[in-house]
Amino acid sequence: MAERLAAGSGKKVLIVDKRPHIGGNAYDHYDEAGILVHKYGPHIFHTNSREVFDYLSRFTGWRPYQHRVRACVDGQLLPIPINLDTINLLYGLNLTSFQLDEFFQSVAEPRSQIRTSEDVIVSKVGRELYEKFFRNYTRKQWDLDPSELDASVTARVPVRTNRDDRYFSDTYQAMPLHGYSRMFERMLTHPNIKIMLNTDYREIEQVIPFGEMIYTGPVDEYFDFRFGKLPYRSLEFRFETYERPVFQDAPVVNYPNENPYTRCTEFKYLTGQEHAKTTVVYEYPRGDGDPYYPVPRPENAAIYREYQALAERTPGVHFCGRLATYKYYNMDQVVAQSLTLYKTLIGARRPRAIAQTA
Repeated sequence: MAERLAAGSGKKVLIVDKRPHIGGNAYDHYDEAGILVHKYGPHIFHTNSREVFDYLSRFTGWRPYQHRVRACVDGQLLPIPINLDTINLLYGLNLTSFQLDEFFQSVAEPRSQIRTSEDVIVSKVGRELYEKFFRNYTRKQWDLDPSELDASVTARVPVRTNRDDRYFSDTYQAMPLHGYSRMFERMLTHPNIKIMLNTDYREIEQVIPFGEMIYTGPVDEYFDFRFGKLPYRSLEFRFETYERPVFQDAPVVNYPNENPYTRCTEFKYLTGQEHAKTTVVYEYPRGDGDPYYPVPRPENAAIYREYQALAERTPGVHFCGRLATYKYYNMDQVVAQSLTLYKTLIGARRPRAIAQTA
């Protein structure tokens, strides 16, 4: 938003961020070992939008990268999303794609209505695979049983009858060649953009005059929790550096079992960096801490609708991003949302802006 308003329309923009760095949760940096890591867990770029990809390509070259994930199940590292190899390795079978489709049909438990995350998986692959690959992982991640969560959570993960072990199937799959932070820095080099870090926007809101605000923090916090606090899930990240080039057999290993962490990411797979050492991060879901994931449940959506109505009646403030719109967006969706909002603002011939990031 800052780049478009400044470079696209000549507006003067001030970015205010509570954190000591730009880039929000997609921020990356070199750790003490000299390894490029994502401070807030792995961020994998993928999109089907040519517009989004072309826009970001103005600020970065790309490293082709197709993400692959393994799940630690019954002592094996198996492809996830579930595919032909997953089933053959798990059960010691030699099924074809056609036979796998018949296998899924034989174990699936049809649902008249798909309401919850449990319904999504059980209706596709049955209860045993649901228990092995999804239930505990989801319980750890959300502190809720999948039967209590909206269908959208597990609907993000496909089930395949071929051997495609890519986590995503989008047209464009790549990582910023020199990292996300470098890409953001290039976005913000415009002379009309100023940056203020380690600052809550409320500290300067009455001091620095501005025409309009782009708000990307939690929407309930902006309105002083008028309708109650919207639930978010948080994460604790524990980084480990090892004195060897490779730590694990895949970029990400999921742990849908009794381990307290949900997954382990090895960053060199993502970045392509060559280094004698390697750094990984373990993710421990938490109920408290920085808000990361809006919790998709009907009662939470009802609370958000009250905030949304209030936001729409708030002049001069535009709410954008995962926290401000209480949506479980991927990065490309947030970029698309921002580009759309920019077009709306420019169409209305709006004046100067202040941008506040989470």
